[in-house]
Amino acid sequence: MKHSYLPKLWFLLFFLICCTLSAAAQTGAVSGRVLDEKQQPLPGVTVIIEGTQLGSSTNAEGQYLIQNVPAGPRTVVASFVGFSTQRIPVTVTAGQTASVTNIALGENTTLLNEAVVVGYGTTRRQDLTGSVEQISEKQFVKGQVTNPEQLVQGKVAGVQITTTSGQPGAASQIRIRGGSSLSASNDPLIVIDGVPVDNGTLRGASNPLTLINPNDIESITVLKDASATAIYGSRASNGVLLITTKRGVAGEKLRVNVTSQHSIATPVKYVDVLDGDEYRALVNARGSALSKSLLGTANTNWQKEIFRTAYTNDNTASVTGSMGKVPYRVSGGYLGQQGLLINNDLKRFTGSVGLTPVLLDGKLRVDMNVKGSWIDNNFSDQGAVGGAVFFDPTQSVRSSEAQFAPYGGYFQFLQPNGELVALAPRNPVGLVNQRRDRSTVKRSIGNIQLDYQLPFLKGLSANVNAGYDIQRGRGTTFVPTDAAADFNRGGRNNNYGQDRDNLLLETFGKYNREFGATRLELLAGYSWQQFKNTEYNYPEFRANRTVFQRAVAAYNGDSTIRQQYNLLSFYGRANLNFSGKYLFTATFRADGSSRFPTDNKFGYFPSAAFAWRLKDEGFLKDNSTVSDLKLRVGVGQTGQQDIGGFYDYLPRYQLSTTTAQYQFGDQFLRTLRSSGYNGQLKWETTTTYNAGLDFGFFGGRFYGSVDVYQRDTKDLLSFTQVAALVNLTNELNLNVGKLQNRGLEIQANVDAVQSERFNLSVNANAAFNRNEIKNLTSVSNANSVGNLVGGISGGVGNTVQINSVGFPAQSFYVYQQVYDQQTGRPLQGVVVDRNGDGVINGSDRYQYKSPRPQASLGFGSNMNYGKASLAFTFRSQLGNYVYNNVRSGANFSSNSLNYLYNVTPEINASGFTAGTDQVLLSDYFLENGSFLRLENVTLGYNFGSLAGENTNFGVSFAVQNAFLITNYSGLDPEAVRDGNLGIDNVVYPRARTFTLGLNLGF
Repeated sequence: MKHSYLPKLWFLLFFLICCTLSAAAQTGAVSGRVLDEKQQPLPGVTVIIEGTQLGSSTNAEGQYLIQNVPAGPRTVVASFVGFSTQRIPVTVTAGQTASVTNIALGENTTLLNEAVVVGYGTTRRQDLTGSVEQISEKQFVKGQVTNPEQLVQGKVAGVQITTTSGQPGAASQIRIRGGSSLSASNDPLIVIDGVPVDNGTLRGASNPLTLINPNDIESITVLKDASATAIYGSRASNGVLLITTKRGVAGEKLRVNVTSQHSIATPVKYVDVLDGDEYRALVNARGSALSKSLLGTANTNWQKEIFRTAYTNDNTASVTGSMGKVPYRVSGGYLGQQGLLINNDLKRFTGSVGLTPVLLDGKLRVDMNVKGSWIDNNFSDQGAVGGAVFFDPTQSVRSSEAQFAPYGGYFQFLQPNGELVALAPRNPVGLVNQRRDRSTVKRSIGNIQLDYQLPFLKGLSANVNAGYDIQRGRGTTFVPTDAAADFNRGGRNNNYGQDRDNLLLETFGKYNREFGATRLELLAGYSWQQFKNTEYNYPEFRANRTVFQRAVAAYNGDSTIRQQYNLLSFYGRANLNFSGKYLFTATFRADGSSRFPTDNKFGYFPSAAFAWRLKDEGFLKDNSTVSDLKLRVGVGQTGQQDIGGFYDYLPRYQLSTTTAQYQFGDQFLRTLRSSGYNGQLKWETTTTYNAGLDFGFFGGRFYGSVDVYQRDTKDLLSFTQVAALVNLTNELNLNVGKLQNRGLEIQANVDAVQSERFNLSVNANAAFNRNEIKNLTSVSNANSVGNLVGGISGGVGNTVQINSVGFPAQSFYVYQQVYDQQTGRPLQGVVVDRNGDGVINGSDRYQYKSPRPQASLGFGSNMNYGKASLAFTFRSQLGNYVYNNVRSGANFSSNSLNYLYNVTPEINASGFTAGTDQVLLSDYFLENGSFLRLENVTLGYNFGSLAGENTNFGVSFAVQNAFLITNYSGLDPEAVRDGNLGIDNVVYPRARTFTLGLNLGF
């Protein structure tokens, strides 16, 4: 009886082995590979057998193997965050391994798990607590885009991008949530691949961002509220743009992509002015005898003489791949763009190299980027644009008469002795053809970023980022001796130059750890950045290279201006995630700037935000209609240190200009003179309150966000008057006021149709902003209601806008026009006596309307059917007003002037004969600038693999600035003059552009 249980145990063991072998004989295995849309392997993809607990994850090569799968028909399900789930049927044979055809997962950008670029890292969209919008390459504005900011024009709620000119490479005015300053910069901080770049003006370059090739950009992220921007502290009050360029992918095979665009640009329309016959009739009816004697016999359209049909070609070639463990991307580009104005063109050569290896068994991530550009500009005399509008249309362009030979044969207004009339306008064609203004601009941006996972503590990593942004601008201006523009000074042959150097060193540590359902992320860092600006001031030369006027400096002969300022920063961020439902974010940054005195050297910028994912609560978790619902609230402070001068707080001496010299005998000496300064200068600080709701319905097919905000700026920097005898100047930058912006933003996206053959997505956005000056301290002066801004042409020193308490910044400040009750025509010089004192003067002006839109709207769509695609973008602004400075110049005087100037048909509508202040500053010339613009429409066709399995060929046709619907009578209601919004004074017109695009990949 001893050990009688042993036979039973042996029998049981034998039985189990037999059952296992029998079961194994009825099962098989499934293997395969998962790739992305570019046919590259996707590691970490979850692959399961539907209806079972059997599954696996893909390795670095995208491969997977699932064993012990019951025989018979099965379904393989592959899922990965940020990608659409795929289901593939498969038949499993007992004892064999079923091989599944490569599974291709397409990106699904509406999924909440997509990575979004934020300050100093990335995060999942579902974990965002701030107001952040990321626009990827697939959503960019298409067609002929030469500046990076144009890629997102009309795409993001609360971001207003206004092209200031049609000149090649012209700058755009970028405003996020209305701007937060009066006299300081309202431009957002721009960070390219982790390097905050210098947006200061470079001589010889019309727009610093033109130096970046838009074809190298992968995504642009807009940070709008304090929760998102406060990590950048002192430079984030106007929002932040994070530009991420394209990179290679680990394991990617060599791939070449070539894009080529060819464009034709034409003027949309011309300023409506009198033609030769109409102008002769006007002068003969209302002019003096002298005016009539000056009339010519020609009928010249001067605008058509200086503008042309312009051609542009834009080409980029890129190579991506992976050399072992080193992914790379190399690109080169050439842009040749003609301007509408004759002799105006731009040539841009760009190159970029990106390396992104992952070394030391995945513990060390390296990100190296180098971008370079070389631009050759050929500027035409911009004065010709306005000159062509107002020059006498009865004169011919050139004349064979001997009196015009000294001026190159171009017609000019001359005195009886053959000399030029000093105040007369110059021949517009002569202005362009008798001037050579060229520049060469070079820029390089680069950085190396190392991210290392420290071995002694799980989840802890260290990051070091060293970068630079170097710019060089050199140019020459040559005007021959026979050019009327500089005839009295013997022409011009001058040089100019400027260097800008920006160096960066940052380091931060990051700690990520999960404690059950709680996830914690901590970040702390240090940043040092140095900005140097060097301007080279050369003597002014005549065309024959003799010195026009001796400019000997009074101290050491060196007229080079060297400036420098540094930023020293400490920052930190904490993210806490409870069960994916309750999200907390806190940031803090301390910034020290050499722009400020010792007591105000540092600024401190905290923020805090909370988000509640209602979708994950029990009452919505199983709701099939609601796919996402998250409430966000946040508050924080950001700063503004870009206040103009580098040393405005220091008592200092400055070198006088060449037009303010002291004469000793036959020499003119520039002197050192004391400058005004503000020893109490400090930061502008903006406090932002934000509440937002992120939503998604119907499986993420309809998704978007709604945000409401209030931004209060204190210690507002304003260039304002100071009391007499208290400083060395009568106007100075002072921290004197408060400004408030309140607004509502709505962003909505709909994936309306998703099918194998046809896909349609629609995106729309709307922003409503109210801007108001809350406080503006000013000394008692003749204009105690505020500070006058917004200079216009006409009269001497006239301004048409004002910054005043209780009104939006740059509100129009005008007289109220009186009209004839019978004819309805305005009465010249007759305005309302608003203060009732019987005297018309500046105190009778009133604040009326704003150049800022009440609403900014954007609407676009992307659709494809088979291999054909169509995309378009609309933009609209409502409620913005424009002062039409072209119309206000339409007055005709019968006085005995020895030259003539053209006018617009407004001369017949108003009948004004003199440009008095009451005429120029009348609200009669304010117009509603609301508009709807079709910014871009692009039709494309992808022929696919014409020459081989891995080749791709596509063709597109695009129209930009396709049409404009507005009641504004001028050329374009989007008017910006010298940074002042809403003043239209004959600017270089925007073109309508037709583009043929070719794309080849292999």
